[in-house]
Amino acid sequence: MRYPASEKLEIINLVEQSHLPTKRTLDRLGIPRRTFYRWYDRYLGGGPEALEDRSSAPSRVWNRIPTAVHDQLIEMALEESELSPRELAVSFTDQKGYFVSEASVYRLLKAHDLITSPAYVVIRRLLRQGRSHHKTARKDQTTNHPASALAAPQARRITSTQRRGRYSANPRPKLRQMI
Repeated sequence: MRYPASEKLEIINLVEQSHLPTKRTLDRLGIPRRTFYRWYDRYLGGGPEALEDRSSAPSRVWNRIPTAVHDQLIEMALEESELSPRELAVSFTDQKGYFVSEASVYRLLKAHDLITSPAYVVIRRLLRQGRSHHKTARKDQTTNHPASALAAPQARRITSTQRRGRYSANPRPKLRQMI
């Protein structure tokens, strides 16, 4: 149970003024000794104001990118828009001397809506390279549209029997029953 600062101070005063030993007084109040002495140490160190509840949340997250670095990274991304998140992370680390991971750069760019879709990037690169067919296409098959390079070829379904090497084109004939 949480006690407000005023009740903590009241308990400390009660224990100090009690003619009973501290342990017995705390047992009757139902307050653990460890809790009482933690309150008492804070009270002696900082007075009644130190008894106020403190937030258990850390004041700063250890791996958060500082705002200044965050702003520099966005500025660099806007200046060099042709760089991928990986290239931007490496370039930022080289130029500014502050390491930022590719994943952090990607999340930051995505939060600011600065990420282009992967399909657009692939199509743009294919167009830049002047490709007319894709590696997965058959030798005699050419495509006119770069988006077709994204389509995966249809794979033949292989059964577990085929994987074990027991596949044969002619399945074993069924035995006839003798009449």
